Amino acid sequence: MRAWVVDRPGPMASGPLELVEREVPRPGPGEVLVRVEACGVCRTDLHLAEGDLAPRRPRTTPGHQAVGRVVGTDQRVGVAWLRSTCGTCRYCVRGMENLCPRSAYTGWDADGGFADYLVAPSAYVYPLPGEPPAEWLAPLLCAGIIGYRALARADLPQGGRLGIYGFGASAHLTAQAAIAQGATVHAVSRSPAALELALELGAASATDDRPPEPLDSAILFAPVGTLVPPALEALDRGGTLAVAGIHLTDVPPLNYERHLFEERTLRSVTANTRADGRAYLELALAHRPRVTTTPYPLEEAARALTDLANDQVNGAAVLVMN
Repeated sequence: MRAWVVDRPGPMASGPLELVEREVPRPGPGEVLVRVEACGVCRTDLHLAEGDLAPRRPRTTPGHQAVGRVVGTDQRVGVAWLRSTCGTCRYCVRGMENLCPRSAYTGWDADGGFADYLVAPSAYVYPLPGEPPAEWLAPLLCAGIIGYRALARADLPQGGRLGIYGFGASAHLTAQAAIAQGATVHAVSRSPAALELALELGAASATDDRPPEPLDSAILFAPVGTLVPPALEALDRGGTLAVAGIHLTDVPPLNYERHLFEERTLRSVTANTRADGRAYLELALAHRPRVTTTPYPLEEAARALTDLANDQVNGAAVLVMN
């Protein structure tokens, strides 16, 4: 089978990925073999390729938004970021498996979906319907699920004002969920195409600067620490900023009075639970959002990540197998 591996992590211009031929993996006890139909391309994959996330094993295949069929059956499934947890630690017992110290992740601790096949624990895959296009489904498995958790972590009040910083794959799905709940959404991005998409999806404003009114909540999707102070400053009293990425560049010093006083809250978002995944997929499949995708053949995964690094992807990049 074909598979991409992270050979030497570094800037995309240095060619960190290599397309190789591998044997089709064999599932172990409690695992399924999935023939991949499509796999979303996430900024986390870019962080792994460029070395912002330290590799946990050599020559790992990225990809954690895989849609495919279980070999030997006609069952369609989604393979997402959370691959496994211990099930017995204090966090798992409390329903906080996303914080499990022994959690493992698809495309980081084990080979992911930038390949024709992958293996995944059956208890951690999501059943999916057979009729929607795989290209539409793939971004739901991370961009959608993480955005769903980030929106919950942002404590957006009913009818509140939400700022979204960085308007890519996850943000364009999260904005639709928030607008459907009655929120007023303000998008902030340096990409003109992203700002245009935000307005098409119903955002009240789209700018490369400060939102036009104080915010009740905000989500930072862009992995840029220098955006934390202005995002906090844009919050109204009692507002919450949720940082949704797994990687963030250094945050500058905060001024207590300008950025945190009046009970503003800064919090992180760490992965997701399977309950998050099930809840979001049920919602998305019942009230199907517009999923804007830029498709690439599997052979062009490196170009997809390069385009993502250069903010040249509108919506979500998706590898489509042929």
